[in-house]
Amino acid sequence: MGPLRSVVLAGGGTGGHVYPLLAFADCLRRHDPGVRITCLGTPRGMENELIPPQGYDLRTIPAYQLPRSINMNLVRTPGRMWTAARAAGKVIDEVRADAVVGFGGYVSVPAYLAAWRRELPMVIHEVNVPPGVANRLGMKFTKNVAVGFPHQPVQAESLRDARVVGVPLRRSIAGLDRAALRNAARARFGLRPDLPVLFVAGGSSGARTINLAVAGAAKELARNGVQVLHVMGARNEPVPIPTDLPVPYVTLPYLSEMELGYAAADLMLARGGAMTVAEVAAIGLPTIFVPYPHSNQEQKRNALPVVEAGGGLLVDDSEMTPSWLERTVIPLIRDPHRLHAMGAAASAYGRRDGDVALLNFVYEAVAR
Repeated sequence: MGPLRSVVLAGGGTGGHVYPLLAFADCLRRHDPGVRITCLGTPRGMENELIPPQGYDLRTIPAYQLPRSINMNLVRTPGRMWTAARAAGKVIDEVRADAVVGFGGYVSVPAYLAAWRRELPMVIHEVNVPPGVANRLGMKFTKNVAVGFPHQPVQAESLRDARVVGVPLRRSIAGLDRAALRNAARARFGLRPDLPVLFVAGGSSGARTINLAVAGAAKELARNGVQVLHVMGARNEPVPIPTDLPVPYVTLPYLSEMELGYAAADLMLARGGAMTVAEVAAIGLPTIFVPYPHSNQEQKRNALPVVEAGGGLLVDDSEMTPSWLERTVIPLIRDPHRLHAMGAAASAYGRRDGDVALLNFVYEAVAR
């Protein structure tokens, strides 16, 4: 292995791109403290809020939304794409990068183009089926493609030869001992230690359908002794919660320390984003997945293998109602034996070493 002198990491726009980038950066630094790590992002992406506080150098470059179809004319013709690639190239040259590792998002495209023109080793990490448009373009320039889940090479022809490495996870999550942290986590949120907890989180923007359904079921959940820790989503409209409940119902707009929510929970209700699926599977947290309906169904494809392994349940967004929750959550969360079996099945599918596996793949690519 290694060492590398300088690596450029590209990925931005959403947490699904930025969080694995940060987890990989942490892993790279742990294994090679002297390496120079430079992150590429856009001026307005989530990376501006997440990367600098972690102590990594973030360089912003122009990035443009791409059409959904990929062909070589897309690369050859738009002048603005080459303008962005030149900006990425200047950063790559300045830091004397040995390799570029991309995690998707529009900012990755200029990095891929700049690396290709310089014949630099390039590694792409993809977590979705079908692959994102930026990574699909990048795959025209490199065969060094890594994926997060075993189902991806099976379901996508373009990923048939990809290496399954898992998803890089933050150490606070990859090393999480839920049982050991449970009481402290519940105390942190003002939850009782003796009653089950439903953890609800629909992603950084929340999920209106989920929020309304859980709020509508609040009284019946509470009457049956089910506590709720509910992350509404900072960009979502607040949903009124009954105030006269006999057990705690805690609401938060956003939770940066997701490991505390995971530790407090007996059962989770969430969307099916790749990062959420990777995290709950790795730590063995039983989860009810409600995939985002207005997309190409990648969230359903993300969650389905965990569900088929016995680690969770899957429900359509259109079926997510208070009555469905009451019928499903109450008997499930009050059945510790079933929850234990689901957690064991989830953890058997998940993996905690995606950061190290990706790092080894990058070392191999650079050596080649």
